Amino acid sequence: MNHRPRLCLLSTAIAACLPNLSQAGEGGFIEDATATLTARNYYFSRDFSDIVGPNQQSRAEEWAQGFILNVKSGYTPGTVGFGVDAIGVLGLKLDSGRGRVNTGLLPLQEDGEAADDYSRLGLAAKMRVSKTELKVGELQPNLPVLVHSDIRLLPPSYQGVSVVSNELAGLTLQAGHLNSTSLRNEAGDDKMLAMLGHLPQRAATSDAFNYAGADYAFNAGRTSVGAWYAQLEDIYDQRFVSLKHSQLVGDWTLGANLGFFDSAENGKRLLGDIDNQALFALLSAKHGGHTFYLGYQAIFGDHAFPRVFANVSPLGNEVPTYEFASADERSWQLRYDYDFAALGVPGLVAGVRYIRGDNVDAEATNRGGPRYEGKDWERDLDIGYTVQNGALKGLGVRVRNVTARSNYRTDIDENRLILSYSWNLL
Repeated sequence: MNHRPRLCLLSTAIAACLPNLSQAGEGGFIEDATATLTARNYYFSRDFSDIVGPNQQSRAEEWAQGFILNVKSGYTPGTVGFGVDAIGVLGLKLDSGRGRVNTGLLPLQEDGEAADDYSRLGLAAKMRVSKTELKVGELQPNLPVLVHSDIRLLPPSYQGVSVVSNELAGLTLQAGHLNSTSLRNEAGDDKMLAMLGHLPQRAATSDAFNYAGADYAFNAGRTSVGAWYAQLEDIYDQRFVSLKHSQLVGDWTLGANLGFFDSAENGKRLLGDIDNQALFALLSAKHGGHTFYLGYQAIFGDHAFPRVFANVSPLGNEVPTYEFASADERSWQLRYDYDFAALGVPGLVAGVRYIRGDNVDAEATNRGGPRYEGKDWERDLDIGYTVQNGALKGLGVRVRNVTARSNYRTDIDENRLILSYSWNLL
């Protein structure tokens, strides 16, 4: 298939905004504008090693090329400033096949094959008064209650309104209303689903995600506290409090990331009762190029941890493969990262982590079936390098290898290879 017309259409749509920008070139509208284009080449493979039988997919494996264009204007002069942002994405299939789909890289068609390409262009109008900004349109929020989960070929986005205020030093206030989403492997808008633990709940949808929160940083920025409320209307509501601290002790930097979620059903209770509390603590110690982590996470209540599909959460032991957020689960994490800049090789980083969970109420997690104690574990190995000099300066390469095992959900062997490069267009 010839993808040149689709590429030209996307480029033309973005370029159409530029004449309007140039007509308002004073007061920072053009001077403060930025435009970046990121190319991302993504190979993803998951082997579900414990699935048997002719009618079950035992493997998900695809290769795709993505382009992400972000254009952000500055603001018009005056007490009230106005601007516009544009987000354009394009995904191209390089390799896929029936029986290897559903990696999250490409849309799945009705015939069971992955689409050859998909694209989207979204615009957001913005207004700024003092240190408060209002946006309406295509949004990519990154919140404790809705983490920006750019973990596949293209990032997800939402449609709605958001407000961010930094009027007081150290205090950030945020609120918003989202009415639809464009998933990471879809081009159109759709209503939002919930996930409970690792399971998407497709029996109910919502067209309203509401949130409000505050984060306050003090102690020269080394300490911060946060308090948040979120509501996936008629499905669940959620409260979150957090504490982060960083402390220098000689040549070491010690860190702590603590958080607590409390979630319950909301409104029409389209998924029935939801009862969940989640506590996590992630401690770190950094010395030179070495960083050591120790994490603990505990899930309480009758159900698994809820969040909007298909996002990760800030839970300390959650990783992109297993979440360790099932009903009644307790989990521990050991992690080690190394930055090879300490050995004179800037740009090269590596990390390994091991997480083990137990005490899972498998019946409550899977919403039915036998009652028994679920257990799981995961080992991740990540290696990344960014070229520092020469013609390929800025080219990033990342390799990820995962082994994940469980007695109540699917076992996974996973490999990812990601190449990325960004151009600053403005």
